[in-house]
Formats: sequence, structure tokens, C-alpha cells
Amino acid sequence: MAGIYIHIPFCKRLCHYCDFYFSVSLQRKEEMLQALLREMELRREYLGGTPVKTLYIGGGTPSVCRPDELNRLIDRCMEVWEIDTLDELTVEANPEDLDRAYIRALRNTPVTRLSVGVQSFQNDLLRLMNRRHTGATALRAVRDLQEAGFENLSLDLIYGIPSMTESQWEQDLETALGLAVPHLSAYHLTVEPRTVFGNRMKRGLFHPVDEETGECHYAILEEKTRQAGYAHYEISNFARPGFEALHNSNYWKGEKYIGLGPSAHSYDKVGRRWNVASNKLYLERLEKGTYYEEETLSLYDRYNEYVMTSLRTARGIDTDLLRKEFGPELSRYFRKEVSAWFGDRQLHEEAGRIFLKSRDFLISDFLISRLFYTEP
Repeated sequence: MAGIYIHIPFCKRLCHYCDFYFSVSLQRKEEMLQALLREMELRREYLGGTPVKTLYIGGGTPSVCRPDELNRLIDRCMEVWEIDTLDELTVEANPEDLDRAYIRALRNTPVTRLSVGVQSFQNDLLRLMNRRHTGATALRAVRDLQEAGFENLSLDLIYGIPSMTESQWEQDLETALGLAVPHLSAYHLTVEPRTVFGNRMKRGLFHPVDEETGECHYAILEEKTRQAGYAHYEISNFARPGFEALHNSNYWKGEKYIGLGPSAHSYDKVGRRWNVASNKLYLERLEKGTYYEEETLSLYDRYNEYVMTSLRTARGIDTDLLRKEFGPELSRYFRKEVSAWFGDRQLHEEAGRIFLKSRDFLISDFLISRLFYTEP
């Protein structure tokens, strides 16, 4: 199974935490849509005939595009990769874009899943992050989507925000869970260097929450989602049974995917390719074939990526697959290195899987770094 990701590199406003690539000018939107269609043609052989089962349109903010513009991209994908049906077709959207007319038009496209960038229902926190919507706008958008027949919805939330109280975080979760959406993505705020928050932090004007506060917010998240019947299936993702994100799950399983548009990444089980993170350069270089860089992955690179992605999920490491994919040398290395982390040291083994319990996902990065293999 393979997936396609399309990056829409436009937003109407710069969120203060965001370091994804996008432009706040929409002047070249139509030119970009034409370029995305052209890149599809240029790369039709990249997946080597592997059937495509998921399509994800992200950004940026895909909902700056009209539904008919999104449909143009979807239709051409279906033609280029000879797709009859998709198991999942996700579009990211911001609440303020989802008025009833937009939602009605979206119902006439093949979109089956919406990921809505709520982030918070607290107006003071939304202003701090420079979001364009209010809590009331987010509530209305989700309810209008549900009323229109969109059942497979995911909401993005952010915690660990300076000035966010435990009570506010509990209220955000209770509001989201009260909407009965089947999927939540919840991210601890990370202050990246090239963001507004990052620049403020350099000047001593912004201070991330301390570790204790972040862990407290995480514990609240764990408890409330568990009580509501959601499985914590990946470090930042929670779903009711049958509503796990298929496209993102394929990334974590190491399946092939192709990324289209500025800054998008691709993987074909041999190497990686990443497009230039510049609308201007992407548009200028597309026909020349110089709009991307690429690397071939060694066996050890692929092993490290498998360990990294798998231990961030509830399913963990499949020991049979590890031995088959990476050979006896790396299998023995993994067994040796992992042995010190069982029992009270976080890791567990069951039915051929080695995994972290969700309460310990916060230490996954630390543990994963200890299991990486450094090439001789």
C-alpha cells in the first residue's frame, strides 16, 4: 500500500508556533496548482506500481483552496496513478474557512476525512498563537461538518502552552470529546528556532512550560481520552476503534509514499527525496528537474528509522519483521541493546512485539536514541 501527500504551501496568517513551509501571499495559487498537476505527471513512475490507497492534502492550509480546486488535484491523482478507490482521503482545514457553503461544496468531492486545526477552544490562547478563529467558530465548524454528513473527523489540539492552566486544558479536551469526533491529534507545543515564539524566546520574551507542567498536561490527556474510549495508538494520536489515521499509519509502518509540492518528502523504500522549501524556486525549477534533493538510505538508516517510528506507536517493534527486513546482525544488535530496558525500565514484550506503554511515550525519544545503530 502506498500514499500520496500534496502540500498546499499557503496560509492566510502566520501562526506563532509554526515552522512548516508556506507563504501568506496567495497571488501565485493558481500557478502552484498547475505546477502540482505537472509534478504528478513527472513522477508517475516513482511508486513503481505499488497500489495507492490513501491521499492526504496538507499544508499550509488546504482550505484556502476552493473545493473545486481541491477536486482538480484529486481527479488528476486518480488518473495518473490509476486509482479506482481510496481507503482514505483526508484534507486539512481551518475552522474559519468551513462555512456552510464551503462544506456543501466539499460534500460533492471524494473527500472522506477532515482534519480540523482547532488547536484550542480558549480565545486567549488562540490569540497568543495568532490563530484566525475563535472557540465559537471552531465549535460551529465541527457541528456543521457533522450535520452535513462528515463523520470521519479529526481535531488538532495543542497543550503545554505558556499561560495555559490545567483547567483550560481539561476544558479543551472535554469540549473536543463532547463533540464525539472519532479522532484527536494532540501535540505538546514545541518552540522551534525560526518561529515567532522562537524569536521571542531568544529575546527573553517567551518562556516554554517546565517539564513538570508538560507531564501534567500529558497525564490529563491520557486519562480523559482513555475514559472516553479512545486508543492512544501513536504518541500524539488517539482514535476510537476503526478510526486510526491510515495515511499517517503508513508512514510509521515504512510504506512507500510520494510528496508533491514545495518542501514535501517522498520515500520509496530505497531512498528519500525532498522538494525545495520555496514556492519561487519550486515553480522555477520544476521543469528543469532541479527542484529536489535526494539520498539513498543504507540498511542501517532504514533500521534506525524503523526503530524510531515503531516505538512511537502502540504496536511497537515487530521482532519477526525486524529480523526479516534487516538481517541477523541488526536483529542481534537490537536484542542486545534493548535487554536493559525491560520490566521497570519501560519496555515490554508480548506476542512478538516490543513496545512502550502509552504512559511512557514521553520518554520514547530518549530511549530510541539509545537503540540507534551507528554505521561502522
